[in-house]
Formats: sequence, structure tokens, C-alpha cells
Amino acid sequence: MKVVFDSNVLIAALITEGICAKLLHRARTGEFSLASCPFIMKEVRRILSRKFRLANSERASAMEPVTEAVGQIIEHNLKIKGVCRDADDDNILACALAAKAEYLVTGDADLLELKSYQDIRMTTPRDFEALFL
Repeated sequence: MKVVFDSNVLIAALITEGICAKLLHRARTGEFSLASCPFIMKEVRRILSRKFRLANSERASAMEPVTEAVGQIIEHNLKIKGVCRDADDDNILACALAAKAEYLVTGDADLLELKSYQDIRMTTPRDFEALFL
């Protein structure tokens, strides 16, 4: 099963010990295939730098579990516009579509409201974790 995590899920996985961290561990151990794209990876690094004020070396260390978990970085030119209120959410959708993901795991209410988009199911981390129980 191919999955894309929204940047909010990746950030939560890095800064907490909850469900998102557990899901990142599942990806690292190959229980599913985690894909991402440069947009998401850049956004995670930006948040770690600006919001959490991590220095470059700290940020690189923090990103190690993510880079280990992500099996594929999808380089794409796919553009989606106007599906979500936030253009960044359209970029996340484009990543999931380009990756041919079955699931987009997110905590973003606007994305979750869609429920699905072109065969990609939007799900919360908790609901995604329930698939493994």
C-alpha cells in the first residue's frame, strides 16, 4: 500500500511520541510504502527551522527518521488548483496523486473534508493506525 503523509503528520511524528511517531516507525519497518515529494520535505524542514528554531545540524538529525521512512521522493510537475481553500493543500494532493497513493494521512481539516480525491482516501493518523490493529 502506498501512502503520503502530510507535513503536519511528519512534524507530529518528529516532536511527539504518539500515533504519528508510531506510523512513521511502521513506514521505516516497511509495513507500507511511504512516498513524499520535494514540496512536503521542504515544508517540514522550513517548519523545523522557523517554528522550532532548529539549527541546520539539528534539523538534519531530526529529519533522519523521515528520510529513512520515505521510500520514494516523487518529482512531478502535476498542478492541482482550487480543490482546497489553501494552495499548499492542493500541492499535497498533487503529491499524493503523482505518487499514486492509496491514502493521504493528514490532520488538516480541509483535506479530511474531501474524504477522497481521485481514488486517494483522506484519513486521520488515528484512523490509518486502526488499519493495522
